[in-house]
Amino acid sequence: MEDIHLIVAKNLKVIREQEKLSLEKVAQLSGVSKTMIGQIERGESSPTLTTIWKIANGLKISFTALINNPQPDTTVALRNEIQVLSEDSGKYRVYPAFPFQDDRRFEVYTVEIDKDGHLQAEGHREGTEEFITVFDGALTIHVDDGHYTIKSGDSIRFKADKPHSYTNAGNTLTRLSMTIYYPPFQ
Repeated sequence: MEDIHLIVAKNLKVIREQEKLSLEKVAQLSGVSKTMIGQIERGESSPTLTTIWKIANGLKISFTALINNPQPDTTVALRNEIQVLSEDSGKYRVYPAFPFQDDRRFEVYTVEIDKDGHLQAEGHREGTEEFITVFDGALTIHVDDGHYTIKSGDSIRFKADKPHSYTNAGNTLTRLSMTIYYPPFQ
């Protein structure tokens, strides 16, 4: 695990350079001395929580923007490393490739449904939407009073804040991609 003062050092330097701010300007905005800002950026000083808060407030960024390790620009989700979740005696399998994170409003799954497989889902939080693309087989979705059969190559978007269900509508394995979008908390 990387030391927190080194994470702050990297993040502060990246943010300062992205905003094209001098050390002097950051010092002026935050009330932290130019010397201290330089020492923090070089990893020579381990700033206190108060100092990190002053810098974050001065730059008008979140505290976590300075203390969190940035996510890599590229993430590979290997199928054999994803924990599979199953329902309907194993006939409905969900592979959470990209689970929900606070800085993203969505999660992405691969789903496999065997012949005669089915899942009844409760409604999600108000405003939640699902985006599904079927790659193999056929899927019937029941939502509200509607029944929609989506075949290979077709997609559907629906409000998922009401009970809904998924059924393999064919005689072969159904494979699909599901993205669930969650609105911000009010």
